[in-house]
Amino acid sequence: MGAELNYFVHERALCESVSIGAGSRVWAFAHILPGAVLGKDCNVCDNVFIENDVIIGDRVTLKCGVQVWDGITLEDDVFVGPNVTFTNDLFPRSKVYPDTFLRTVVQQGASLGANCTILPGVTIGEKAMVGAGAVVTRSVPPGAIVVGNPAKVIGHVDAMIAPPASPEPVPATDSMATSVNGVTLHIQREIIAPHGSLTVNEFERDVPFKVQRCFLIYNMPGEKACGEHAHFNCHQFLIAAKGSVRVIADDGAVREDFLLDTPNKGIYIPPMTWSTQYQFSSDAVLMVFASNHYDPKDDIRNYDEFVRLSKRDA
Repeated sequence: MGAELNYFVHERALCESVSIGAGSRVWAFAHILPGAVLGKDCNVCDNVFIENDVIIGDRVTLKCGVQVWDGITLEDDVFVGPNVTFTNDLFPRSKVYPDTFLRTVVQQGASLGANCTILPGVTIGEKAMVGAGAVVTRSVPPGAIVVGNPAKVIGHVDAMIAPPASPEPVPATDSMATSVNGVTLHIQREIIAPHGSLTVNEFERDVPFKVQRCFLIYNMPGEKACGEHAHFNCHQFLIAAKGSVRVIADDGAVREDFLLDTPNKGIYIPPMTWSTQYQFSSDAVLMVFASNHYDPKDDIRNYDEFVRLSKRDA
């Protein structure tokens, strides 16, 4: 390490960039091109290659055998496991280059497991976790855990798993508080008869607001998630009319994971609650009651913006 440098470069590494943050370490046989930018306290392990149009934040770890190509941003505190494969061209041809490369962003605190593959143009959300060997073909929600090929959501980091609700019938006006601010779980009365079962939801009683809209979500592939946003003003009430689906509710400080698996179980999602629905069974039909007619201006689709707004309103 030269006396003028405040970062370490192994004598068998080739570091052509001068935009390296204090305290970073570049180990043997790594190669960093001149245009790359690395933040402070990064750890670049053996046999890592970093191209020019690359932005790497602070405290990022790149394990052995990783290539970071043009068009990739790794934000602060990202972990990239051994032999993770980034890509930046959906239709690569030898000696044929696109005008610009699709931008791939791995947001703050996310972790990529060994040997996973990240297709170009996706965003890996804040604190998300990609399992070893997964193939990520679409953006990953903040805090999501994804595995498989193609990668699908199987859970959420830091999300408490809500305990199973009591199977015993309860009065229709009863609801159970959850750890997420304003979110309540409802078990409706179920009438079982020889010819079938009946569950009743009365608007403004069992469904705790005036309903102006209802929609169904069905034929959802198991690897897909939906929702992934919050509302400024709209209230929602979700019921798995058929099959099962998992619901994440997040108030910006606490996140909880609920299973809807019977038609007499519902969850109330108030305004300013981030909600994601995932792990749809093959036969799932999710019924959603909403307090407002559809208005795209009521949606908050950026999680960072949602957290900022939720803290402002706290």
